[in-house]
Amino acid sequence: MTAIPQLTHTNLWQNRCYIGGQWVAAVGDNTLEVVNPANGETLAQVPLLTQKQANAALVAAEQAFDDWRARSPNERGALLRRWYELMLKHKDDLATIMTLEQGKPWAESKAEIQYAAAFIDWFAEEAKRGFGDVIPATKPHQQLLAIPEPVGVSVAITPWNFPAAMITRKAGAALAAGCSMVVKPSALTPLSALALAVLAQEAGIPDGVFNVITGKSADIGEVFTQSTIVKKLSFTGSTEVGRHLMAQCAPNLQKLSLELGGNAPFIVFADADLDLAVQGVIAAKFRNSGQTCISPNRFLVEVSVQAEFVQRLTKALAELKVGDGLEEGVQVCSLINDKALDKVRRHYDDALAQGARCEMGQRPGSLANNRIAPIVLTQANEHMQFWQEETFGPLVAIKAFNTEEQALALANDTHYGLASYFYTASASRVVRVSRALQAGMVGVNEGAISNAMAPFGGIDQSGFGREGGRQGMREYQSLKYICQSIDNG
Repeated sequence: MTAIPQLTHTNLWQNRCYIGGQWVAAVGDNTLEVVNPANGETLAQVPLLTQKQANAALVAAEQAFDDWRARSPNERGALLRRWYELMLKHKDDLATIMTLEQGKPWAESKAEIQYAAAFIDWFAEEAKRGFGDVIPATKPHQQLLAIPEPVGVSVAITPWNFPAAMITRKAGAALAAGCSMVVKPSALTPLSALALAVLAQEAGIPDGVFNVITGKSADIGEVFTQSTIVKKLSFTGSTEVGRHLMAQCAPNLQKLSLELGGNAPFIVFADADLDLAVQGVIAAKFRNSGQTCISPNRFLVEVSVQAEFVQRLTKALAELKVGDGLEEGVQVCSLINDKALDKVRRHYDDALAQGARCEMGQRPGSLANNRIAPIVLTQANEHMQFWQEETFGPLVAIKAFNTEEQALALANDTHYGLASYFYTASASRVVRVSRALQAGMVGVNEGAISNAMAPFGGIDQSGFGREGGRQGMREYQSLKYICQSIDNG
């Protein structure tokens, strides 16, 4: 069995969850195996908690809430800052844990730890800026105030593809606002979450303010949505599961933020810098082997430059190294499991059956350990499966277009609206297309758009709510209006 890097109190979190400042084991022998996708090796076991234990985590968070909310923003910010510093101190070990359980290249894992820590750093400062408003009163004896307050106990259900950053951009905002939180990470990648809990404890985050539990998603999700303790639920994952959670939350009217599926277009206009666009494809599509929610899924290239663009793209992709994420220089790694590979293969087979042409790559499944070398298809069309479903793998399918109007119609031909990308040298087109694209985020001549200081989120079937930026902390606040008489009489 591959050794997991040592962190402070490592012996406490092996086969344990973190509840109320204590490292808690499963009842009996109920555990989940954590598997390295690069070789199928079992890395560790984590508890399969019961619903009763999950509820105990909510109770611990509830008991911690009043004290935490009463602390000054400066004190909360200082503790978050200490957590941030510990993440940077241990970033190499955290990156190795992430690569072992998730599969992404070690350099990418290290970059994610830096990105994840940036959310804690940002919200450590943002805690001091949770200002309210003084509203001009129409009556001279009144003072009108609008004051943000922490919404209460919050829960987060996070995905496997970014097992650190998806936690910190929720937890950083929640804790900065004065909320306590319970995190349920994906069963595929729970070790990164538990490692964050180790460091949160060392940083001095009070017992019960930050909790991490593992178990069956359906069971724990049911506890979260049915509990009157929970005032806020944040979920990142599929649209299907998001709809289900939203329906379950309806009876208790819990505050929600949902970051769901995407189907991002990537448009290359004829006047674009094609080399820059190629680098944008690599940054946006091949990060984490295409397993990102904002990964471009439908590539639209103006017909007059399609051949040249494909030539440059395939040349650049041929230089990407495929292998185990712990090998030096590897840029494309194993997909998370065989189910993920099967989906890419299904999209590949469907596209070729409907007339697509393979310009680069092989049918998914030709390499071992769920690895797929970059694939480029041309002659794609809107009737193919990839047009309506996220591929979540290193497959580029290109459709040609003739006019800006056609490109926009094709780009907006989806019920999703998370991210969009386009490349052009025209300043006026930048304004027109940015406004016309129906998405929560737009990358203009840029493939790497995520930033802790900017709001992240989508529209339509991609969900609602924002994470990161000034807006991220507001998701964990409620607004109280106070009308105060200042008449001495």
